[in-house]
Amino acid sequence: MPRLKREFVEGGLYHVYNRFARGEAVFGDPEEAIEFVERLRDTKERDGFAVHAWCLMSNHFHLVIRTTSVPLSRTMHFLQNGFSRDFNRRWRRTGPLWQTRYKAKLIDVEVYLAQAIIYVHLNPVRAGLVENPLNYTLSGHRELMGRIRRPLCDVDASLMSFGTTERSARKAYTRSLKTAMKEEGFGEDVGGLPWWKPERELKFNNERSEVDHLGRSTGLEREHLEADQFVGLACELIRFEKSRLRSRRQDSETARIRRLIAACGIERWGQRAGELGAALSKHPVVVSRWVREASEIRRNDSEFAAEIDKLDHALSKTVKEKLFEIRQSG
Repeated sequence: MPRLKREFVEGGLYHVYNRFARGEAVFGDPEEAIEFVERLRDTKERDGFAVHAWCLMSNHFHLVIRTTSVPLSRTMHFLQNGFSRDFNRRWRRTGPLWQTRYKAKLIDVEVYLAQAIIYVHLNPVRAGLVENPLNYTLSGHRELMGRIRRPLCDVDASLMSFGTTERSARKAYTRSLKTAMKEEGFGEDVGGLPWWKPERELKFNNERSEVDHLGRSTGLEREHLEADQFVGLACELIRFEKSRLRSRRQDSETARIRRLIAACGIERWGQRAGELGAALSKHPVVVSRWVREASEIRRNDSEFAAEIDKLDHALSKTVKEKLFEIRQSG
């Protein structure tokens, strides 16, 4: 029986977690844990999502992230499959590394975000590995406490669940940790904080899509388009001949537009590689390769990333206008 397709909310908050097959203690090896963290950091740079909390235990991981327009499924595929492939190669083994596909719970009420952050960062205390979460290096707690120079967490975004300034937010975060530890029978000491540092206003990232208090995404509205419709409209908007995309030409401009349309279509408009490939007279494997290449280019080329955003917005606006005209004429 095929798996049910997951619903994706652009700008949504998710608690994501997974466990290794047979309960293997893969992250019990510090080098493997570091490999995963660096791949997570690389994936974050590639897809642009925010990390609010993270924790690696010996046989599983927890993440609290806010997505962008890149679907969570693509992000997790890159993260988990890439780590699994490299791990199997390093240890000359075969077979699945993960117990199942990742679990993802949508945090649809903002107040629950603070609870999720606390829950994730108290995992090592709950497991009896440490009494003080500051003594556990494989989590985002030390980052939120300002102890790490190169944090994986988006520290300001995380602390804003607890206050509006750095000092007040850290105090509230610490109080929440202590309360949770008391309620669950843990020790009281979670570490002191450097309260003497100057106060600093926390900064909000206005570039990411969010989900409001009613559960509505502030991301673009994207109606379903057939692959031919999508390609035709995209070519019209960027003034590029569709026949050129379908040809065997390999010049740099054609290659750039192919990657642009493929990435926008598959990552943001729900197009499938097979259908998009048929519309472009290309094999699905080729289309998937264009998307991977576009993801890498986007990370290092801000102009290319802006082009994808521009095409995405133009498509949304044009489709909305066309639908309005149809409804008015009807």
